[in-house]
Amino acid sequence: ARKKQKTIETKELRLSPSIDEHDIQVKVKKAIEFLKNGDKVKVSIRFRGRELGRTSGGETILENFAKSVEEYGVVDKPAKMEARSLVMFLAPKS
Repeated sequence: ARKKQKTIETKELRLSPSIDEHDIQVKVKKAIEFLKNGDKVKVSIRFRGRELGRTSGGETILENFAKSVEEYGVVDKPAKMEARSLVMFLAPKS
């Protein structure tokens, strides 16, 4: 019985603030794969140097990311800054 239990893992996807449209689509595909597998997904955007002054662009990226995967997952924890990263958690739809 114990072998049949699936442990929920948290998979992390790292994006950069200057990520391009096609690169986001690749990451979205990967996130959907993880969510279908029943894993949680942590999407983080790491800001370096003066990018820290422009975190609003990162929030837009994460909002669009959440919209792209909403068929397969829901936002578990909304985007918030943690040190130099903007982090959002997605959970699979049950």
